[in-house]
Amino acid sequence: MPKLKTKSSVKKRFRLTGSGKIRMKPAGMRHGMRKRSQSMKRKARHIGVLDKADEKIIGPMMPYAKRG
Repeated sequence: MPKLKTKSSVKKRFRLTGSGKIRMKPAGMRHGMRKRSQSMKRKARHIGVLDKADEKIIGPMMPYAKRG
């Protein structure tokens, strides 16, 4: 059985928490902050956790991640 590859886009955008949930940083925080409202910037500071439905999509793309 050959080695499985981790999807490069997933490698850059997601990490696992200690309990095995997938965490992500909100979109839209790379550049162009002047046009964003202050409330949007404040809300996007927090690290989010993916829903179960999204975990089913992203999970197989990271085959060697240690889950719970």
